Amino acid sequence: MTQREQAATAFDDLHTRHAAALTQQAYLLTGRPSLARRAVERGFRLAWQRWPEVAVDPDPAGWVRAAVYEYALTPWHRLCPGLRTARGLRNASAAGPSDRALPTALLSLPAPYRRVLLLHDVVGLGPAETAAEIEASVPATAARLAHARERLTELVPGLGLDGQPPVRQGEILRARITALPAVARATPPAGEDVRSGSERSARRTTRAAFGGTGLFALVTLVMMTLTPAPYTPPKRPQAAAPHTRTAPARHRGTDARDRNAARDRNAAREQRNAAREQGNAAVRKKIRQARLAPELR
Repeated sequence: MTQREQAATAFDDLHTRHAAALTQQAYLLTGRPSLARRAVERGFRLAWQRWPEVAVDPDPAGWVRAAVYEYALTPWHRLCPGLRTARGLRNASAAGPSDRALPTALLSLPAPYRRVLLLHDVVGLGPAETAAEIEASVPATAARLAHARERLTELVPGLGLDGQPPVRQGEILRARITALPAVARATPPAGEDVRSGSERSARRTTRAAFGGTGLFALVTLVMMTLTPAPYTPPKRPQAAAPHTRTAPARHRGTDARDRNAARDRNAAREQRNAAREQGNAAVRKKIRQARLAPELR
């Protein structure tokens, strides 16, 4: 036997032993047979998808039960008229007066109190186990259980809960609730159908994930193709070299006069320089003669 066949055998055994009881409990939580079957099927599908985790759990039945209860009491069911909590159980008219009133009173309790009452008084969990499953403290769980029993005592006086100790109240409620005719008629789906449905659901989820990823990539590609190119401002022409103003061409005669004037200025400057040198030489000569004269010594 392969590992997959062993897992399928263990799963089918778990489903065979607990599916019927879980369907009855989900029916008591919701009052709707179709919703109860759907909750149980969803819980076992989730268990098969996570079977490696469920198989090593200390309480596989508790794992599935928590998943069933969570789905059955999902708040969004209130938005759909066909999934809201019913006011009473069907086919309860064959029971006695107190048994006909018990389902109505049970379904009138708030969802957290119904859950605690079923786990403790019907399933038979202890206070600590019940608190762990609903993820609450033990005092809070005990308070919810006591409130649920008090409410049932007020609504259904014929149960005989008034004046009884808590242990006796739990025994009475368990016997009366499990004996309801409508509960015994809730039938769960087959284990093989649950496994095949779980595998089909997993394949659809995988395909949907890949399809969503491919669609996103396709849309991104189309958007990139259709999006116009970013605006590029036109290039400005480079600035030309600064214009150098040139002197207008002069007449040839004007240039000759300018050269003659410059030549005359240079000649006059040379004459002045020569005269200045002659004067300086005469002065230096007189100074030497004065130094050599004996009367001046």
